[in-house]
Amino acid sequence: MKNPLRRLCLSIALLSCASLVQAQTKSLQLSAGMHLIQAEVAATEEQREQGLMYREKMPANAGMLFVFGNPSTQCMWMKNTPLPLSVAFIDASGKIVNIEDMQPHTLDSHCSTKTVPVRYALEMHLGWFKQKNIKPGMSIGNLPAAH
Repeated sequence: MKNPLRRLCLSIALLSCASLVQAQTKSLQLSAGMHLIQAEVAATEEQREQGLMYREKMPANAGMLFVFGNPSTQCMWMKNTPLPLSVAFIDASGKIVNIEDMQPHTLDSHCSTKTVPVRYALEMHLGWFKQKNIKPGMSIGNLPAAH
């Protein structure tokens, strides 16, 4: 009896931590052409590690912007992430380098192209970029400065 209770308490604690990280992330409005995006910002190591894990839903024009300190090749995966997502890798000037589609609960790596270092990654619902006709080479506006 003691072990199942301990597991339940640990599960509740982990979900509480995930909610706390979510509550501590700031949000900002980005633009992609005429489209507006409400993006949570994941700028710390902890926020980037948590990402959109355990999220069951997300508003239609919402996403998560990952901000990296140094431009480099970046890779994303979908461990513990139930939402199918598309990710746009974005260079320091705001230009989309490449866009990758990602399936839920997979450990496959989805990476930026190695030829252009990126400073940002923007995760949106699967197919969002395609539906809005947003392609590599286009810019994302109102990106925060990386620290």
